[in-house]
Amino acid sequence: MAAPTLSSPAGRARPHRPAPSRGRSRGTGRAPWEHETPPLVAALKAVIIVGISLTMVYPLVYIVMMSFAAPSQAHSGTILPTAFSLDAYRAIFRGDAVLQGLGNSLWLTVVGTSLSMVFTTTMAWGLTRTRDVPGARLVLLLALGTMLFNAGMIPHYLLIRSLGLLDSSWSLVLPGLISAFNMVVVRNFFMGLPRDLLDSARIDGAGEWRIFLTIALPLSKPVLAVMSLFYAVGCWNMYFNAMLYLNDASKWPIQVVLQQYVLAGVPLPGAVAAAEAPPPALSLNMAIIVVATVPILVAYPFIQKYFRSGVLTGAIKG
Repeated sequence: MAAPTLSSPAGRARPHRPAPSRGRSRGTGRAPWEHETPPLVAALKAVIIVGISLTMVYPLVYIVMMSFAAPSQAHSGTILPTAFSLDAYRAIFRGDAVLQGLGNSLWLTVVGTSLSMVFTTTMAWGLTRTRDVPGARLVLLLALGTMLFNAGMIPHYLLIRSLGLLDSSWSLVLPGLISAFNMVVVRNFFMGLPRDLLDSARIDGAGEWRIFLTIALPLSKPVLAVMSLFYAVGCWNMYFNAMLYLNDASKWPIQVVLQQYVLAGVPLPGAVAAAEAPPPALSLNMAIIVVATVPILVAYPFIQKYFRSGVLTGAIKG
């Protein structure tokens, strides 16, 4: 049966016209962002992007250049010195403080990231079975509650002291072993895996551990790579907790060393021999910053390609 048509006062049939879709321009049927950008607007966007990029790149270039600047060029005020020297790097690597800090940060990053990924993935996999495992939904709600409520600094300190972890490197690893946000992202990614594939593996006799290790983890490489980077950056940049819980300077990570010898201005022990002239403080500070920053900058490009498929898929699915 044909749909009735509206009639005009003159008696003629008036055809039904569909209403234009919201957010689309009349006449073209395309969204505003689908139109060709005017040259003036495109040039203005390019100028803004270049300006923002320069404000971000300039500090990095300045730090690197001043770390290699010769003593006569260190305080010249130019970003491109004409004379270069490695005295600042020789000085910081001659002392034990920076090398110990790098070793402590490397241990903290490797051990902390490995343990965090093990516990995060296993907990996320277990919480995908909220309908089958008794109490799993309650555990999920408790984990989500940690994202909203925090006990504070003093209760955390009292807890670390009661556990006997003060002045121990484990005090930097165990309290933040699982990030609730990272766990939720991994859980959502697991829930987006093909259920038919997992069910077929169960029908073939595979147990939960075998499914988790041989199917779920290999299919989740993007999100695992991104979460590993998040944990690694957090461990490498560990600063505040180290200042609270560590009193032994030999256990300080590189970020605390950076704060002590760059911001606080404490002389770097063993950096300069008695018969040598010390390098400029500016070059020395910039060299320490470069040494503390380069490892993360080197690792980041290898993980960047997983960001889109890792974080977005894990955050949307489920």
